[in-house]
Amino acid sequence: MEKPTVLFVCVHNAGRSQMAAGYLREMGGDRVRVFSAGSEPAEMINPQAVAVMAEEGIDIASYTPEILSVESVRASDVVITMGCGDACPIFPGKRYEDWELTDPAGQGIETVREIRDDIKARIESLVGELLVD
Repeated sequence: MEKPTVLFVCVHNAGRSQMAAGYLREMGGDRVRVFSAGSEPAEMINPQAVAVMAEEGIDIASYTPEILSVESVRASDVVITMGCGDACPIFPGKRYEDWELTDPAGQGIETVREIRDDIKARIESLVGELLVD
């Protein structure tokens, strides 16, 4: 089976989608391809998101928010949106999920940790579905 490709999309590609991508890269290793993007990418990743992921031993500081492109959606098997509404193009035959997660922008570190932990649980479940040996 070919490696599944997962695209995480949020508005700024600075918090939720970056944390999710970080976890999936960590848990899926080379068995999955991971992309993340935003409909209106921020200048940089949310420092709180970087900090709470570092607590987990996952470095997302080197990633940059990317603009969502039709090509990235077309190239993905699973598209997971996080509060970007209708900004994400829909293609038949793709698996779409919308994860309702609080936006970590402007939140305190405790709230960002809660969001991170919610994302981690969802990624663990996703890995279990995608990577059945």
